[in-house]
Amino acid sequence: MRKGVKNESSVIFIKGKFLIFIFMKEYKKTNLSIKRWAEEDRPREKLILKGKAVLSEAELIAILIGSGNMEMSAVELSRMLLKEVNNDLSELAKLSVQELKKFKGIGEAKAVSIISALELGKRRRMLDLPKKEMIASSKDIYDMMKPFLLDLMHEEFWVILLNRANGVIKKSSISIGGVSGTIADPKLVFKAALENLASAVILVHNHPSGNTNPSEADVKLTKKMVEAGKLLDIAVLDHLIFTDSSYFSFADEGRLV
Repeated sequence: MRKGVKNESSVIFIKGKFLIFIFMKEYKKTNLSIKRWAEEDRPREKLILKGKAVLSEAELIAILIGSGNMEMSAVELSRMLLKEVNNDLSELAKLSVQELKKFKGIGEAKAVSIISALELGKRRRMLDLPKKEMIASSKDIYDMMKPFLLDLMHEEFWVILLNRANGVIKKSSISIGGVSGTIADPKLVFKAALENLASAVILVHNHPSGNTNPSEADVKLTKKMVEAGKLLDIAVLDHLIFTDSSYFSFADEGRLV
């Protein structure tokens, strides 16, 4: 009796394996690679036949990476990647090569392709901005500094040097810091101003956190810079706190003292 049960179990087990094997074969048939999709559904062919505008962001990324992994196609992998950043391309642009490589199916080459494409898109966007030789508002400052501060994950402090007509002489990086702060030395700011015969300066630094509110250190530094500028007859016209989506202007808020 026991032998029969054992043999029966063995047969059932073998059948179970056979059924699972059949199921996996059927699953693989339904989870087709992009090359086996209908031509009009493949991202590359779809772009050629219907134009780039009809492609989703996931399909565009799929063209960049070329292939997925054993479990999902390039399009499915791209959708998962976008889902992890809440479908926000700006957040995707902030990921490093090592962070992208954490996704199964994304190696170094694919990660570099994604980062390069997003950087090209950012630069193209910057070229579409009107070129401004003069600064007339805080928005002009913000737009001017986007190519230098957008998508950064660390703080940087910059100074814009101006002539008497508020024309831009030069934009100069003063310091590069970490995630939570950077040190700005007034001596370096005004050294740059004096060397370039600037009549005024505008201070700019970014907050990677996205918080536009000035810290106590930002307020103290602004006051210190304004006082130093008065001694040298070089006006501090504004101090702008830059984030990827907005900004804070000390001048607009009447906080230049």
